Amino acid sequence: MSKNVLVTGANGFVGRHVVRAALTKPPARVRLVYRGPDAPDGQEGVEAVRADLTDPASLKGLCEGIDAVVHCASLVDGDGQSLRRVNDLGTRALVDEALRHGVRRIVYVSTAAVYGRGPFRDAEPADLVQAPASATSRTRAAAERHVLAAGGTVLRPHLVYGTGDRWVLPGLAGLVRFLGAGVACPSVHSAVDVGMLAEVAVAAALREHGLPAVVHVNHPRPVPASALIDLVMEQLGLPGGKLLSPGRAGELAEGFPTALHHLGMLATDHWFGSDRVWRELGCDPGPAPADGLAAHLGWYGPLLRETAMTRSGPESRRAGTPPAAPARPGASA
Repeated sequence: MSKNVLVTGANGFVGRHVVRAALTKPPARVRLVYRGPDAPDGQEGVEAVRADLTDPASLKGLCEGIDAVVHCASLVDGDGQSLRRVNDLGTRALVDEALRHGVRRIVYVSTAAVYGRGPFRDAEPADLVQAPASATSRTRAAAERHVLAAGGTVLRPHLVYGTGDRWVLPGLAGLVRFLGAGVACPSVHSAVDVGMLAEVAVAAALREHGLPAVVHVNHPRPVPASALIDLVMEQLGLPGGKLLSPGRAGELAEGFPTALHHLGMLATDHWFGSDRVWRELGCDPGPAPADGLAAHLGWYGPLLRETAMTRSGPESRRAGTPPAAPARPGASA
């Protein structure tokens, strides 16, 4: 029996991959939601509907005839009011609309950032409490509550990488450019290929019986921070042995919140137990992240080398020039 799947954030980094994954499942038909003025290119088996999470009236009828919702839309940059309107109130409006039409499954792609800063080592959802440290994470935690109250499923990945990513490796490259060197960190990090995350999101939406309310979606094997640093330094053409201690890196980054944020994340374990979801859904997590990242160098290589042309090292700090913040995905609905 075919199922009709609604995908929000279909123009975003994760949402695009979710649409592709859904179209590989012959029983599924896709209704994607876009926010901008121009509809996405037509695809067989896809219905495109324009709507905006900040405008509840535009959501009317959106879930009519829909069996499952995969909610990928979110705002990650902006003031507190804008973040609340999209992530919190927008998700509540979407969930209300889904419930009005009797939608059986709601899957929300959230983030492990709702736990705040680690260290976390092989941590399961039941072992953790939410402690969001930013307005973005707080409003996404609020979005989770709306989905969970409706009996939906929340997916919490940590680092999501792959073609289209402008945050994970570009953010790390920005830190390395600023420092003019890598950082010697023994930490480990959970990560997942965006295509594998999309497969899990679709499988969860099409599943007859729900998963646990909250699941981590990362490759079961974490990636060492050293492997991430080595990959970035190689792409930037920096000597592999040029490493700073976390303490020295912190001294150089003092006064620059963006650099300190990336350094704090890099130097702290963020390893979330993620075995269960792959087993229960029968999905393949793919290669370990160190190998998986290398497979996307066709995307990352030119991107990192291009941004390396604006490299700023510690000498720029003395001139008062902060490191540029990496590009982050915006809102889509």
